[in-house]
Order: sequence, then structure tokens, then C-alpha cells
Amino acid sequence: MERKDFETWLDNISVTFLSLTDLQKNETLDHLISLSGAVQLRHLSNNLETLLKRDFLKLLPLELSFYLLKWLDPQTLLTCCLVSKQWNKVISACTEVWQTACKNLGWQIDDSVQDALHWKKVYLKAILRMKQLEDHEAFETSSLIGHSARVYALYYKDGLLCTGSDDLSAKLWDVSTGQCVYGIQTHTCAAVKFDEQKLVTGSFDNTVACWEWSSKARTQHFRGHTGAVFSVDYNDELDILVSGSADFTVKVWALSAGTCLNTLTGHTEWVTKVGRLRKNLLLIWPIGREINCKCLKTLSVSEDRSICLQPRLHFDGKYIVCSSALGLYQWDFASYDILRVIKTPEIANLALLGFGDIFALLFDNRYLYIMDLRTESLISRWPLPEYRKSKRGSSFLAGEPGIGRSSDCFGRN
Repeated sequence: MERKDFETWLDNISVTFLSLTDLQKNETLDHLISLSGAVQLRHLSNNLETLLKRDFLKLLPLELSFYLLKWLDPQTLLTCCLVSKQWNKVISACTEVWQTACKNLGWQIDDSVQDALHWKKVYLKAILRMKQLEDHEAFETSSLIGHSARVYALYYKDGLLCTGSDDLSAKLWDVSTGQCVYGIQTHTCAAVKFDEQKLVTGSFDNTVACWEWSSKARTQHFRGHTGAVFSVDYNDELDILVSGSADFTVKVWALSAGTCLNTLTGHTEWVTKVGRLRKNLLLIWPIGREINCKCLKTLSVSEDRSICLQPRLHFDGKYIVCSSALGLYQWDFASYDILRVIKTPEIANLALLGFGDIFALLFDNRYLYIMDLRTESLISRWPLPEYRKSKRGSSFLAGEPGIGRSSDCFGRN
């Protein structure tokens, strides 16, 4: 049949075919298939596969695609990104999916950052860091050289580390570069805390001092303790400074005036953090200007007086966490009920270094350990440099990452 005649015949057949019912169309196709040879059947098979496929991510509205993607786990989504450029573009643009994936890995989320591609990259970085944790390759060790005597006090915040030493100085370091940013001549430092304007130090000379970074001058001197001051904290809005001492007391001071507002007594051991009493009890006081400040609650980990709390305490306003010979104890601050006890049978007497939503940091005389709080198992460890562990356990700190700074959560230390 000539091409022109064939096209005319095909047009007539097409018009007739379209006029048939669905049943008649099916019977017509069955008859044609029965008359087809191998070449025609192979051609039909190849074309049917393409005709029957529908790219739902391309055809659906973006909102519905995002809704469906939320039901898939991150690893499946990464596999789906390999299907096509269009799929990769849609999946990478789903902010909620990647933010949730990052949260589940313990990442601190800044909701103001709505760039989905950013959070996908963050997730991939987190996955890499988790693998490094499992392979014990997540940390690098570096040294900050500058003090000429024992370094006893540390405080980390937003990429800056403050150190206090027996050489009568405090230094502020940029952790990323290892460079000393500021140095102030002080007293012997047993505790330090700083902000952009000032530095507060607790000393072995039984006093607390406030220093100004810009002038390097001492702006306030707090006298009253009869033992070394091991712990300091302050709040500018409340104009309150709190100090804990080897004289077994906690003092509350007016930050600007330097006057003592209250002295909390009852401890029978050094006060390493506000709220710690004896070796197996925690005490909680309200912070205020009342003369007679009464203890709100006494928390006990065990009736066995031989069970000792480690000299570390985590308190974030919602939970109280402390380590002991039995494991990690977590209390609800509102009810003071014990929420859980995380046993650490493999290694005894681990000290608490930091406690978050997903991970906890612990250490002993040899290693730094990372615990996954979801499984309550130790997932990684890192050998510690040689150090002399103090009675109050102050040789290490976990630092205080800035709110919403995702880089602080998995950053190398």
C-alpha cells in the first residue's frame, strides 16, 4: 500500500475506532494483537510501559507532593533524588522534610532559615558526622598555648573559649583560629563566665570579681566567702550574681552594687553547682532577695548513702540531670519526679559533661563518651589528654552553643 493510501486508510480506521464503545475497542485490540507477530508485540510492549507511567511529582501540585514526601524516611528521599532532575528539585525544595530529619538527629533548628537546600545539606553533613562518631573520627585535638601555670577554669560560648589560670590571668580564645583575642590580669581563677562586655571570675582567694573587657579594669569585687569560689553565674536583667564556694555556702549578690543579698547554707561539701548538697542529695532554692530563703526541694538518688553523685549538674529550667555511680538521673523540674535512670553498666562512675535532647556527653579518667539518649547506649568515645582530675570535676566543659546555631551541634571540638 502506498504511503498516501495508507494514511487515508489509517484516518478512516481511527475515526471508526473512536466511535466504538469501550467493549468494542477492547475486542478490536484483542483481534489485532492476535494477528500480530513478534516484532509488533515487542513494539507494543516497549510503548505501553512508557504510556502507562505517570510522574506524580511532576503532575501533582507542589503542596500535595510535599505532603506525600513527609511520609518517606530521609534515606529513601535521598534515593528518590536520583530518579530525575525534576524529582531532585522537588524533594530538595521540601523544607519541612529536611528540617524534621535534622531535628531527629539532634540538630538545633533555626526556623528563620527556610532555605530547603540548606537543610538538606545540613542533614547530609549530620549523617557524615554520625558516621564519624561511630568510627571514632569525629573529633580533632588542638592546643591553645599562652598560660604559664595550671589552667583551672573554662567557659565556652559561640566559638569563644575563656580560660582562667593560676598565672593570675584570664584569656579569651577564638576556637576556630586558636588565637588569643583578649587577655586580662586577674586573681587566681577557679571559675569564669563572660559576655560581650564583661568577665566574671571566681577565685581561690575566696572572692568573686567582675572585669571589663575594653578597659581590662576590675569593675566590682565581691567579698564574703571564706573558701575558694568554684562556681559563678549571673543574670543582667535580674541584676543577680550567684556564687558557690568551698565554704559550703551559696551567696546571692547584687551584680551592679556588689552587695550580698542572701547566703544559702546547709551544704556539707564543696558547692560545685547551685543545687548540689552532700554526696547523694540535691537541694533547690529560689533565687531572690529574701533574708530567709527556704529550700524548695531535696532530691535523693538512693537510700544507699554510699551511692555518690558526681560533681556535675545539668539544669535548663525544665530538667535536672546528674550522674551517679548508678547512672544518669533525670528529674522533671516542675514535679521533681524522676523521669528516668539511664544505667551505664559497662563503665562505672562516668561524670556528666553535657545533656541535650538527643545526646549526652560523659567522661571518665581516660575517655570522652557520647551517649545516644534515644537508645541509651554509648555510640562513640575519644581518648582524653593527660590531666589532673579535681575534686569538683571541673577539668572539662561541654560549652554553651548559641541558640539556633546548627554548626555548634556537630562541630569538631
